[in-house]
Formats: sequence, structure tokens, C-alpha cells
Amino acid sequence: MKINLPQLYFSKLMRAIVEFEMIEHGDHILIGISGGKDSLFLAYAMAILRQRLKNSFQLSALNINPMFQPDFNAAPIAEFCASLEIPFTSHEVDIAGAIRNQDGKKACFTCSYFRRGAINRYAKEHGMNKIAYAHHHDDAVETFFMSLLYSGQLTTFLPVTYLDRTGLTVIRPLIYFREKEIQDAEKYHGCTPVPSPCPLDGKTIRQTTKELIAALSKDNPLLYTHLASAMRKSSLGELWPAAKTRDEMRETYHNLHAVLRH
Repeated sequence: MKINLPQLYFSKLMRAIVEFEMIEHGDHILIGISGGKDSLFLAYAMAILRQRLKNSFQLSALNINPMFQPDFNAAPIAEFCASLEIPFTSHEVDIAGAIRNQDGKKACFTCSYFRRGAINRYAKEHGMNKIAYAHHHDDAVETFFMSLLYSGQLTTFLPVTYLDRTGLTVIRPLIYFREKEIQDAEKYHGCTPVPSPCPLDGKTIRQTTKELIAALSKDNPLLYTHLASAMRKSSLGELWPAAKTRDEMRETYHNLHAVLRH
């Protein structure tokens, strides 16, 4: 299979790799691949990167079948990875059952928790030191906005995350790609994405946030750019101090009463 990307795409990929020091010589990187457009493009981009960097690192790919559908077929993903010379494995993890046992509560959290756990275990058992996920720039901005709206925090996932408990490092090489660019990239790798088996696909808080950003952007075309800028530590301006506890305020309270009595 002949693999290639436009220079603009390769430059965005290299910017992330270099800026956040994602890859070192001798790494064995496990790609989490669902078969969706993002993870297919990630596998393709990483194969190109391996080729251009003179095979200084190894690649493998793992698909987690969450068992939402009895007839999920991983064969197209396996064939695509084979064409890229990336060893591929698919594992069944009964995430659907775990969600049913919780009556559907926090389904997305449960799915993510079990999926990450299975990938981490596989990586450790097979001597891999890094895991690559296909999160892109829109994902990061949406996570940042969601954290503000739904948890009152200014946070998002990092381009590189070291996992203390496992000694693994998570990297996100597509962090500078917009979702539309990844959609357009199908014409380069030629693999049709596998439909998501998730029963909540398109009905999540993330989808609501995505649609809210799109709606607000109609009146404020710079909204997305401003949210992206706000993710950087250098963007922090004046914020209130952290709220004090009752114990921390007690001394001030008593001192104030003492002054008022006089």
C-alpha cells in the first residue's frame, strides 16, 4: 500500500511530535483503534511517520470490542492495519454488561474506564511503553468547554500524559488536527470507517457541547479560536482566589467581631 500525506498534514503531525516530545528512539507504541475515522487516520499517519523516521520505533494496534453488538466485525480494521504493516489484535471486553449492571448510569465514564484499563493491561503484558489515542483538536476544545459547563473547572486532556501506576505514557499525535481535516483524510488512506457500535453515539454530553459551540460560533466566529487559546496556561488572567473553608475563615470572623465590639 502506497502511503502519503500532504505537507500541511505532515507538518501538523510533526509539530505535535516535536513540541510535546512524544516519540523517542526504541519506543513501542500501541495504537488504540476503534475503526472510526479518527483512529484509522491515526494508524495511517503513524505508519507514515515510522517510514519517514527510518523505523526508529515500533507500532502495534489494539481494538477493544465493547460487545454492544453481537455481530461486530473487526476484519476491515485488521485488513487496513495489515496493509500498513501494523500488527493488529482485537479483544472482547463486556463493557455493555458493565453498563447494564449500573442501569445505564454514567455509561460514557464506565465505557472509557474499562476500555482504557484493557488497553493499559495489554500494553504492559506485551512490553509496550506508549499508547497513542486519536484525540484531535476539536476533542480538546470540547473537553475544555465541557469541564467549564459541567464541572466548573478549567481543564482538558494533555497532549502527553505519564501514567504513574503503569509506567505507560499516553500520546495524542493528532492534537493539532481539526475534525474536518480528519474527515477529509479518508481520500488519502481509502479505508471506510466502521460505524460506531455505541448505542449512545450522537446522544452524549460531548455531542451537545459540539452543537453548542457550532451554534454560538454563528454569532461569534472567533469563539472556537478563543476557547483554544484559553486552554493554554499562558492565557490565565485575573481569577478569584480559591474559596476558603470555614476553619480558614474562623480566625478572621472572630477578629472582626472583636473589633466591632470595641
